[in-house]
Amino acid sequence: MEKIIIETDRLILRELNENSKEDYNSLCEILKDKETMYAYEHGFTEEECREWFERQIKRYKTYGFGLWAVILKENNKLIGQAGLTMQNIDIKINDSNELLEIGYLFNKNYWHKGFAIESAVSCKEYAFNKLNADRVYSIIRDNNIPSQKVAIKNQMKIVGKITKHYYNMDMPHYVFCCEK
Repeated sequence: MEKIIIETDRLILRELNENSKEDYNSLCEILKDKETMYAYEHGFTEEECREWFERQIKRYKTYGFGLWAVILKENNKLIGQAGLTMQNIDIKINDSNELLEIGYLFNKNYWHKGFAIESAVSCKEYAFNKLNADRVYSIIRDNNIPSQKVAIKNQMKIVGKITKHYYNMDMPHYVFCCEK
């Protein structure tokens, strides 16, 4: 039985099951899609999918949280991921280089239906109420306007700008923050 973390009106956020081919395959379908992963500039390879999946499992064991599977209640289908991760950045924000980030990604068939904001709000509440966090962040690619809109709807404001070096490219990102 998978560990349920958060339940909303339409969604269940739960840990990925490391032994579930269905979880792995559903997640890989999302990660391999170039349109979905445009902020990364490419769809993931099989190897990158495996590393991503394993990284989430490791986060659950290390921190007790990570990016969780987002399950749509109406059909019990994995439609994306949302959750909390610890992220290291190159600049100090609020006297720290390590930030508690709210992250989310969804199968493109489920975009523009409110699932990202529903997940992000519930993750923020979890961070504040269960983890006792004082603030949460979202680090979002400068060209990812839909995710920026989700952060703003989640009462976040831009507090910095960083450049991530990934896939032999410099990728500007905004750092959004919300305090308890």
